[in-house]
Amino acid sequence: MEIIRSNFKSNLQKVYQAIEEADFFAIDGEFSGISDGPSVTALTNGFDTPEERSSPDVKFVCQSSSIDFLASQGFDFNKVFRNGIPYLNQEEERQLREQYDEKRLQSNGAGSLSYVSPNSSKCPVTIPEDQKKFIDQVVEKIEDLLRSEENKNLDLEPCTGFQRKLIYQTLSWKYPKGIHVETLETEKKERYIVVSKVDEEERKRREQQKHAKEQEELNDAVGFSRVIHAIANSGKLVIGHNMLLDVMHTVHQFYCPLPADLNEFKEMTACVFPRLLDTKLMASTQPFKDIINNTSLAELEKRLKETPFNPPKVESAEGFPSYDTASEQLHEAGYDAYITGLCFISMADYLGSFLSPPKIHVSARSKLIEPFFNKLFLMRVMDIPYLNLEGPDLQPKRDHVLHVTFPKEWKTSDLYQLFSAFGNIQISWIDDTSAFVSLSQPEQVQIAVNTSKYAESYRIQTYAEYVGKKHKEKQIKRKWPEESWKEVERKRLNTPCISYALQNHCYRTNSPAATSTAGKRSLSPSLAEAGMEASVSGEISDPELEQTDSCAESPSEGRKKAKKFKRMKKDLSPAGSVSDSSAKLFEVPDTW
Repeated sequence: MEIIRSNFKSNLQKVYQAIEEADFFAIDGEFSGISDGPSVTALTNGFDTPEERSSPDVKFVCQSSSIDFLASQGFDFNKVFRNGIPYLNQEEERQLREQYDEKRLQSNGAGSLSYVSPNSSKCPVTIPEDQKKFIDQVVEKIEDLLRSEENKNLDLEPCTGFQRKLIYQTLSWKYPKGIHVETLETEKKERYIVVSKVDEEERKRREQQKHAKEQEELNDAVGFSRVIHAIANSGKLVIGHNMLLDVMHTVHQFYCPLPADLNEFKEMTACVFPRLLDTKLMASTQPFKDIINNTSLAELEKRLKETPFNPPKVESAEGFPSYDTASEQLHEAGYDAYITGLCFISMADYLGSFLSPPKIHVSARSKLIEPFFNKLFLMRVMDIPYLNLEGPDLQPKRDHVLHVTFPKEWKTSDLYQLFSAFGNIQISWIDDTSAFVSLSQPEQVQIAVNTSKYAESYRIQTYAEYVGKKHKEKQIKRKWPEESWKEVERKRLNTPCISYALQNHCYRTNSPAATSTAGKRSLSPSLAEAGMEASVSGEISDPELEQTDSCAESPSEGRKKAKKFKRMKKDLSPAGSVSDSSAKLFEVPDTW
């Protein structure tokens, strides 16, 4: 069933009912742009950390290659802009509702949702000299209306927003009863005021009628966010394929901007979606890894129709036509979400074959699939296969990796020539003057470092030295604003006027900031997926979600961010949470 702007409201209750009855949800998004640079490979690095790969990107991007790709798949761009369902994020919705409530309180009987001073009913309004004649003329027209036995309404001429504000304030003070005031629009979208003579009962009826209409308009503005909120509040399992971008965009668009700190992002995501499962990661892990060669969605769906898997039989409800997997509609978000759900069912049911006695169907609430919860696949990261939303990410040694800096004119061939004596190497560019070089043996690292001691055109350091230097630089950057604000506080405490805010501020001292790479990072794995092959060993436990200090760098911003994040956590309290106990049969490995 296709739901667009025109039929969204009429079908919303059906959507709510489907959410209530669902065992799990499958999601997918199609993006108009996924990077802000020349190429995806230049923007992502095989030795990125999860913090670097998850850095927030607040741009609306139309990337030519993505647009071409979507167009080649039959994507209807006109439908997006003409029939797209509106939405507000949580902060925008809160602000809008507060504005409505504040205006309603200020109206004080002259008309709801008007621009009125809070003290307008207690004293005359101060009117600028250049507007006194205009307001006097309006008051004279209303006096004529009140004296007239025939006329019940008065349409004032269209005027500016500031003039309408003065009219509302004046009428609220001068005529607290007996009239109803509201703003309407002409066909040309010009706004004007209508004043009506009414008794108190009729005035209240009109106010209630207008209030109901405005609430409906506000709910319409919230739009598709209501669906996302219903899914989040259900606490049910949400499934995607290679879904990190889908999750990040969903949280950003429908709740609030993504935080710069990785741990805050994890905590925020857990508040919105307490149960997430990535079918790409699931297919890349034992017991599936050895029998699934290609984990791209289209190939995975085909493979799961074959032995030893048993694909589910889908029966669509009456009036709800189903997708036909025989005629592929890949890269239509609804179809991709549909086959993602089918892939999950097939793999979950396959896990049931390991039980004694075997279980034909494994539900989305089974403990068998809990080891795959809240771990999102990371593309093109060589030794960190997933982002762990429930705790610390894997910390590979990378003792075979070097960090190399060199002149801007160097090319890949120059790097290969520099390391020609070390056999097979792998190069991962960081920017125009630096790259990571992976050697085949850790023992070669120190030899390479020693060869660069007397070099003039390039420098080589171990990965550990590189990380240590970056960490020290971040500590210095973080320490500087802390010390500077402490100095500001010390000086202000010595003055007669002490800022209450500065007496009660706090500083971030234990949350590493997201690493910046001079504009080179983005959110972007590419649309084309590549399967990752590696070895499997070891197990990983699921530690509790880390708590982070949400105080910002300055006192005023810190208070705002702390209050916002506290409100976010309160508003997004999940309806359910993942059980602490996990299945022992399968574990997502900590080394690949």
